[in-house]
Amino acid sequence: MNPKRKQRMLIILFVLGGVGIAIGLALYALSQNINLFYSPSQIAAGEAPKDTLIRVGGMVEEGSVERHKDSLKVQFNVTDFQHTITVRYEGILPDLFREGQGIVAMGRLRDDGTIEAQEVLAKHDEKYMPPEVQRALDKAEAAKAGE
Repeated sequence: MNPKRKQRMLIILFVLGGVGIAIGLALYALSQNINLFYSPSQIAAGEAPKDTLIRVGGMVEEGSVERHKDSLKVQFNVTDFQHTITVRYEGILPDLFREGQGIVAMGRLRDDGTIEAQEVLAKHDEKYMPPEVQRALDKAEAAKAGE
């Protein structure tokens, strides 16, 4: 083989190898930062992975908010009107957080079926509902009507 061709072939192989490694590292980094949305019904059905960062959304169940007197810990139930999931959170809740309102909590699903939330987001006005929460609630209502 011509030395010039051999040199070009090595350069092409190194470039392709470098591009392959860069793509592999980028995909690995992206897979570590994905947090998928699950409804309480999907979590109850066992579709959500345990100890992985996920988002859960629904309505805060009336009468379910329990605040600890000595700390910022709070526990409440989130429902899609079919199933209910308990969420535990330590921190300051959004000003718009209240019972009967839609929320999205980001956290990890524990073995006991509760969510250990790192962040809680509340809807910002009475007409707005996060699209994932609205779809999950519509799906739960349709399933309930079909029964």
